[in-house]
Amino acid sequence: MRVFVTGATGFIGTAVVSELLAAGHEVLGLARSDAAAGALTRQGAGVHRGELSDLESLAAGARACDGVIHLAFVHDFSAYATAAETDRGAIAALAGALEGSGKPFVSTSGTALLAPGRIGTEQDAPSPDNPLGARATAEDRVLAAAGRGVRSSVVRLPPSVHGAGDHGFVPMLIQVARRTGVSAFVADGANRWPAVHRLDAARLFRLALERAAPGTRLHGVAEEGLPIHALASVIGEGLGVPVRSLSREEAAAHFGWLAGFIGVDNPVSSALTRGALGWNPQGAGLLTDLRESGYFA
Repeated sequence: MRVFVTGATGFIGTAVVSELLAAGHEVLGLARSDAAAGALTRQGAGVHRGELSDLESLAAGARACDGVIHLAFVHDFSAYATAAETDRGAIAALAGALEGSGKPFVSTSGTALLAPGRIGTEQDAPSPDNPLGARATAEDRVLAAAGRGVRSSVVRLPPSVHGAGDHGFVPMLIQVARRTGVSAFVADGANRWPAVHRLDAARLFRLALERAAPGTRLHGVAEEGLPIHALASVIGEGLGVPVRSLSREEAAAHFGWLAGFIGVDNPVSSALTRGALGWNPQGAGLLTDLRESGYFA
C-alpha cells in the first residue's frame, strides 16, 4: 500500500520508512525542509511538503495514500502543552481525511502516560494524574476514529527507543553525566524504564499498519523494565565516572527538567501486542546497545 508517514526523517521514522519499503510498500513522507526532502528521496520515498501545523497539507497527504503512520511530534518540553495541542490538531486532520474509508491510521504515544509503580498493559488508559496528560487526549482522539470508519491504532513507545544515532533521553543522561562528572540515579535506583530497539519499533509500526484491529492500543516494548541504577552503572562505566545515588531534591538540581523522567517507575508489558500481531523483538537490549553502538564516542 501507499503510506503517508509524518516524522519520516526522524530517528524512528527513517527506520519505519526502511521497514515499509523493504516489505513492498510505497512511502510518501512529510518534509518541511529541502534537507528532509533530500533524505526521503535518497531512501527511495516520495516527498510531501508541509509541517504539523499545516493541517490542509496533512489532510491532503492522508487522502493521497492507503494508510497513515503518524510519528512526528514537536519535542520541546519547555512548551509541552503547545506541542501536545499541535499534535491533537494534526491527528484530527489526518483522521478526518480518512473518515469512512476503512484505511489504517497508526499514531504514536508513550508508555510514560501510564500509572507508575505497576506493570502497565495495553488495556490501561493513561493515568489522569500524569503530568504528561496533555498528550493523553491524543490517544483518545485516535481510538475514537475507529467509530468513524478508520482502522485506527496507537503504538505506545517506552522512554528509551535505542540504537545507533539515538538522541533521546539516554543520550541526554549521558550528556548530564559527562558535564557533571557523575552518573546519577534517584534514591536506590530501583525504578524501572522499559526499552525497545528502534528496528523492532519500526517492525511493530508496519505490523500495526497491516493488521491492527480498529481502536487498539499496542506496546512497543521489548524489555519490560530495566532498573535505572543498572543504566546509570553502564553510563558510569562508559564515561569512566563515578556512579552516585541522589535524593529527589538533589536530582532536581542535577538533572534539571529531566529529573521528572529519571525518577519514574514505568514497567510495561507488551504481551497482548505480541500475541495479537506476532511481534517478536529481536534487537539488542538497551545495556548491550549502550556498550556497542557508539553512545560514548
